[in-house]
Order: sequence, then C-alpha cells, then structure tokens
Amino acid sequence: MLAPKRQKYRKQFRGVWRRLATKGEKLIFGTYGLKSLTAGWIKDKEIEAARVALARATRKNGKYWIRIFPDKPFTKKPPEVTMGAGKGEVSHFVASVAPGRILFEIDGLPQEESIRVLKNVASKLSVRKKIVKRLV
Repeated sequence: MLAPKRQKYRKQFRGVWRRLATKGEKLIFGTYGLKSLTAGWIKDKEIEAARVALARATRKNGKYWIRIFPDKPFTKKPPEVTMGAGKGEVSHFVASVAPGRILFEIDGLPQEESIRVLKNVASKLSVRKKIVKRLV
C-alpha cells in the first residue's frame, strides 16, 4: 500500500477541517477530474483500488494523475482492549481531503468513456465527490 518513506513523528493528531481546499482545487494536468465535495480521510487501500481501475481503463490510450497521497498515520487499538494505556499502533495511512480538492485527473479518452471510468473510480472512495471538466 501507499505509505510515506520517512516521517518525523510516528503518530499524529487527528486535526480539524476548517475551510475549503486552497491548493489542488483546479484541474492542471487532465481534461476530466474527480473533485471532493466533503472533508474526510481517504484510506491508502481506497487510493490503490482507484489506481488499479484507472490503470486498466487507460492502458491503451490515456493518462491519469493521482493528486492525493496518504501521508497521515491512522492509529487503532486492538479489539477488546480497555480504555487507557496510551494511543494505539498505526494501522494504516490516510490522505486528509478538504472540500474542493481534486483527487484524480484523466486525459486521452473520449468524453463518455472518461465519465464512465471516473464514476467507477468514485464508487471506490469514501467521500462525496463530483466529476469536473476543464474549461477551455
């Protein structure tokens, strides 16, 4: 799965989402993209599943870009453990996503096929999202 190579600290605070995305909110690389409508955490497994779907769809002619990376450690305590005794161990990594953030971009496919592929990718993610098109 996706994970950072190095970290300054092993465990992080959860944090809060206060506003709309101020970076990564515009389509830069592709013609069509998937934009987040709500704040949330996207797991590394969800990003990997979306990557596989994009790679299969764009194998012949097309290109895709993944605009998020899971760099936040998510801790979890084992089942049936009592309260206290510190914070749990890191179970997986998540990408923290604010509303308005572009998650994936795609190019080189016809319009209807691009939308079909992005709908398939959207079904694998845990935040609300919409398909956006670049204004030319």
